[in-house]
Amino acid sequence: MMQYNLLDYNYYNTYCTASNNLEADKDQDIRQIVQYVKPDIFTMCEMGANTLNPQHLMDSALNVNGVSYYQKANYTNFSGSDIVNMLYYNSIKLSLLSQAIIVNGIRDINMYKLYYNDPNLSTTHDTAFFICIIAHLKAGSTSTDQSDRAATTSDIMTYIVNNNITGNVMIMGDFNVQASSETCFQNLIGYADTTKRFHDPINKLGTWNNNSTFAAYHTQSTSSAGDGCKASSGLDDRFDFILTTSSILNGTHNVHYVPGTYHAVGQDGNHFNQSVNGSPTNTSVPSNVLTALADNSDHLPVTMKLVVNQIGAGVQTPSNNIENLIVNNPVNNILYFSGRIKRPAKLNLQVFSLLGQLMIQRELSVNNEYFNDQISFDQLKNGLYFLVLSDENGQQITKKIIKQ
Repeated sequence: MMQYNLLDYNYYNTYCTASNNLEADKDQDIRQIVQYVKPDIFTMCEMGANTLNPQHLMDSALNVNGVSYYQKANYTNFSGSDIVNMLYYNSIKLSLLSQAIIVNGIRDINMYKLYYNDPNLSTTHDTAFFICIIAHLKAGSTSTDQSDRAATTSDIMTYIVNNNITGNVMIMGDFNVQASSETCFQNLIGYADTTKRFHDPINKLGTWNNNSTFAAYHTQSTSSAGDGCKASSGLDDRFDFILTTSSILNGTHNVHYVPGTYHAVGQDGNHFNQSVNGSPTNTSVPSNVLTALADNSDHLPVTMKLVVNQIGAGVQTPSNNIENLIVNNPVNNILYFSGRIKRPAKLNLQVFSLLGQLMIQRELSVNNEYFNDQISFDQLKNGLYFLVLSDENGQQITKKIIKQ
């Protein structure tokens, strides 16, 4: 997962102009960041309100250098804002089932429902679902700004309740909030119905603004100098979030958060009130990525990892004849496998991609009780595969294989 405020992507105004926020420069920066993070879900805010922008960004920064699997959600702007949200996803692993709008007078609140492309989906008709809600809350510190933010998150929770949305739900975006005690944030993390309440995966609550205690978690601002477009305070606020329901933290609906993986890209904890690429040298990311983070936006993207635990994935299915299948996992170039059969058999070995595509097939005649062999994974790209070993009676064993 990656959530990122793009800072007026291809939207020019009196302070963010073609001289200090040029779209072509941002394309190059975003391309560097995406190639480093490799997000399967990329949510964002502050994309210029132009129907051509989502496709342009996908073609210029995502589906490049041999990558072609990113797809996008549908563009919306019911509120008539100058900037909008967008979601991209890895279509090899995921599909977009539906999307909806939570109407708001400031900016659209976008809700997307995705599901995991389980290779057994056509047989089981079941998979893991999860929902992403992108919100860009009103900026500012006045009481009116705080009231606007509170009204927006109240509308979000009302929508969730009225539509009985439960399970794997995440809300992410630029919340423009300086403390977890603010009403807008409490509406999310303190909601009475615990099944619909959101949680901070790293549980770093408090007053974030200009507080060195939270130096390792600040996401804004990446520059202490400014250029007329970017804020110039240095890293001193935690505005950007991915919050989750408890089911993701606990893994009760086949999706769970990987502890320790939530962080702001480029945040090393050593640049409080400084530029992200200032002194001392920031070595948390490669230098080209650090430059892209400093140049592209005054926000850092936040990321976290999720694991899908789908029934049948990586589970050895019962077999009356084939026993004790052992494989080296993960695999580099050669998959070694061994096992035992109770009676002689002709075995069919197949390797499938996440999309269910047959990548490798071998037939094995096994006459002895124990067998071992090997197959080349050299021609396969890095990723997740399923090895299926079956006999002529259809009895089989399935193993999840990681190629790296």
